[in-house]
Amino acid sequence: MEESAQSFWQLYGEAAKTSLGFFWKAGWAFVLGYGISAMIQAFIPKGKLTPYMGKPNIKSISISTVFGSASSSCSFAALAAARSLFLKGAHFIASVAFMFASTNLVIELGILILIFLGWQFLGAEIIGGLLLIIISAILIKITYPNKWVEEARKKVEKEESSNDDKFDWKERIKSKKGWYLVGNKFVSDWKMVWEEILIGFSIAGFIAVFVPNNVWEAIFLQGMKDDLPGWSITLENAMVAPFVAAATFIGSMGNIPLATVLNSNGVLFAGIMGFIYSDLMVPPLVMINAKYYGKKIALYIAGIMYISIVATALILHNIFALFSIIPESSKKVEDIAQFAFDYTFFLNIGFVITAIILIWLAKKYKETTNTKRGMDMPGSSKTKRVIALLFAIIVFAGLIIFLLG
Repeated sequence: MEESAQSFWQLYGEAAKTSLGFFWKAGWAFVLGYGISAMIQAFIPKGKLTPYMGKPNIKSISISTVFGSASSSCSFAALAAARSLFLKGAHFIASVAFMFASTNLVIELGILILIFLGWQFLGAEIIGGLLLIIISAILIKITYPNKWVEEARKKVEKEESSNDDKFDWKERIKSKKGWYLVGNKFVSDWKMVWEEILIGFSIAGFIAVFVPNNVWEAIFLQGMKDDLPGWSITLENAMVAPFVAAATFIGSMGNIPLATVLNSNGVLFAGIMGFIYSDLMVPPLVMINAKYYGKKIALYIAGIMYISIVATALILHNIFALFSIIPESSKKVEDIAQFAFDYTFFLNIGFVITAIILIWLAKKYKETTNTKRGMDMPGSSKTKRVIALLFAIIVFAGLIIFLLG
């Protein structure tokens, strides 16, 4: 019994160290990604693009994709922005394309995938992200629920839209206020995602240590390779991965470390990509869509997403297998989640300074615009905040145990 308890505390300490290792490895990437995203949001006027997104054609979907990839990667922010575009006249298909692009093709997500999984997975993510948008657009066009969409538009139109996107970007980029706004966008994005990131990275660290390999083998049929045909296991991995992602309640930025855990435990390429693409299928996001558009459209979007994700994962897997280029990341969790005086150390130092400057700019923005504390960010809640702080305490306590051990 005593030996078992000692083993538990050792695992607890190791799990906390792994979680902090994930944070350490990705810290500079978050600042870089959200800094670039803040500049794009501050200096690119949405209002000038929206009129070109009103039709379900290639041009409209392409603009939505580019616009989405230049936006924030926060899943909750993606839903709010998509609703705003829908309100301003964007076609429903273009709005869905924006949602996918803003959570699967953004800069900060790409940097994380590069760090945790490698450049091969980054390339697959980009190709698959575009394929995902194409498949979902085709499915929606074939099954377009006119009545439901019109009901959703009437529901959304009851809300007022902001005119903050009417400005001359050339003048703004030269002004102090424009750069103050960059800082404000940076801080606002962090307020939206810090809970999700903290919870996601903490869960990933503890799952990496506490969940034995045979659990993943059972879920993804890794022990059945000699009994079942390969195509059936690939199909099962692609179909099950979205449900595993939904069960974690973690959004786009928080599930990359967990994708690394799945990869290191032998889950097939189709399963890993299906897991990564399923960030918009977590229950809280489906409920937010229900609040925005109504239950029918929310479930319709979730259904389109699921079919598109599974189809994309399978197509990617088979194309990459055909050319024998399926990514096999050599990166292991224990190799990523470690502290060392390497490039990560110096990048983190540099981007801590960058973050301080951006926070100072945000402070100046509030001073010059007399901005006071506003409404809660999309997806934010007292319950979620308490859970995030609880995870912080658990990780901090585990680190003390690890250091004392």
